[in-house]
Amino acid sequence: MLPRVLVCGEIEYVKDDFEEMFRGIAEIVHLVSDSRSHFLSSFGPDGPYEGTVALYRRNTSSAVIGKFDAPLIHALADTSKVRWIAQSSSGYDKIDVQACKERGILVSNTPRANEDATATTALYLMISCLRRFSMAERSLRSGTWKTPCDAAQTYDVTGRTLGIFGLGGIGLRFAHLAHAFPMRIIYFSRRKAESVPDWCEYVSSLEELCKQADVLSLHVPLNQSTAGIIGENEIRTLRRGSVLLNTSRGRIVDQEAMIRALEDGHLSSVGLDVYPDEPCIDPRLLTFPQCTLLPHIGGVSAESSRAKELQALGNLKAFVLGGIGENIVPELKTGIGNSTML
Repeated sequence: MLPRVLVCGEIEYVKDDFEEMFRGIAEIVHLVSDSRSHFLSSFGPDGPYEGTVALYRRNTSSAVIGKFDAPLIHALADTSKVRWIAQSSSGYDKIDVQACKERGILVSNTPRANEDATATTALYLMISCLRRFSMAERSLRSGTWKTPCDAAQTYDVTGRTLGIFGLGGIGLRFAHLAHAFPMRIIYFSRRKAESVPDWCEYVSSLEELCKQADVLSLHVPLNQSTAGIIGENEIRTLRRGSVLLNTSRGRIVDQEAMIRALEDGHLSSVGLDVYPDEPCIDPRLLTFPQCTLLPHIGGVSAESSRAKELQALGNLKAFVLGGIGENIVPELKTGIGNSTML
């Protein structure tokens, strides 16, 4: 009997590749549950998900199942044989990885698939905030031409200092794009990155990054150590008139502190693609016409969406074939043992 793989969320871009990838090595089962309780009760004998050893997960499945929080993970471990969750995105904050670690379930993500899409979104947000292009376009569309646009409040990109918090794949790609203007590029990460260009300068702390940056761009995952890490102190350490960009996760920033800084002009603008309580947006953000706001589309393009699906399914296939997959999230890379083997 072939091992079973449960697909939680539609495969949109690589349907033909998907069927061929798992032909003869796994039985594909699709999500049929209409509630969280039905989902958790369906892994037992004669249930639609009986014998499932791994899951493919898209965030869209939260509409039915909810987050893969600790209660769900513990229930899944108690009632099923699932030992692998292949998340089809680079972010995995909707999965409680600590609970997965406790129960011997590994999680993979797709860290490279949307690097270019997200980095170019950060580039757009930066240019739009400095030059106030979003405000200008809205003025044109409303029939007021460029009446609200003030040249004294717009700034060139060239020669400014970009501070990147988190020089992973997306951060480094953004650094390359911004350096072309040129900009001075500085960064802070948990550790100094290897094999980066000489023009990419490492600074010793987040505080030092904020002190020097004209534009601060956030590229760290959301976890217990990064939630709210950009708070009142960090924002006030930025130079007056600085720009804050966030294409990572909304809860990395203390939103109240950010709004206060916009109100008193300490931040000249913010460029956001992510928010703490998506899809709900704090209405106060909409009152700052100089800001550029996107509805969490930064990592989404036809190319990146296809790449995400292929990478997530590749991680899943590697697990089915060998008992251990690829692109395990950093929190779970230590202590990998035989508990994950098929």
